Amino acid sequence: MKLILIIGISLFSLLLLLIFLLLVTKSTIHIRYYHKKDNDDLTIEVKLLFGLIRYKKKIPLIKIDENSPTMVVEEETKINESEAAGTKKTKQFSAEDLVAVLENAKEILWHIVGFHRIIRSFLSKVTIRNIEWSSIVGLGDAAHTGAISGALWAVKGGIIGIVSQYMCMQNMPQINIYPQFQRVASETLFKCMFQFRIGHAMFAGIKIVKFWKGGFPQIKTTDTTTSVQK
Repeated sequence: MKLILIIGISLFSLLLLLIFLLLVTKSTIHIRYYHKKDNDDLTIEVKLLFGLIRYKKKIPLIKIDENSPTMVVEEETKINESEAAGTKKTKQFSAEDLVAVLENAKEILWHIVGFHRIIRSFLSKVTIRNIEWSSIVGLGDAAHTGAISGALWAVKGGIIGIVSQYMCMQNMPQINIYPQFQRVASETLFKCMFQFRIGHAMFAGIKIVKFWKGGFPQIKTTDTTTSVQK
């Protein structure tokens, strides 16, 4: 009996130790994206428990067919053939409805602000490092290439600035743009590494679920539907 009790306590202690290690262990995510002409490649690698658990996913992006350079999504909505007349919907808002709309708008805004606070609190605990973002761009015209290069510098600088405000950036990112004035070129390489504790991610997830448990409020209005003969 004592032996069974000792084994049970040992297993329970080991389980608690594993849960503790899982919560305090940092999760490392490596992201690599490469684009050249019609070739795109995205690789995501996740490491847990000091690299003992690894998961790597390679996602080749879809190549657009030259014969159909656009994707068209068609959606057809059919009116019930048994209806001889069309319907015209009108909504009437009373004073009570207006008050309800204002109260619901206030609650929705509060939800958005609260959600932003939760996400921002979690992102402040995320470490990002080893950012490398290099691009080769050319439009075949020197003036146009110079203009697009300047715009890309502005876009990259803005994105890095936003990331540095929300996350903890450990080192300076390597940002490069190589303009090709005499030829058409489009090539990009982006790499970075994220690190965060699994416990922080779980805690943030619990807070998000708890925060959104009630869902969005429903706006109540008085609807009247009238039929108009065509």
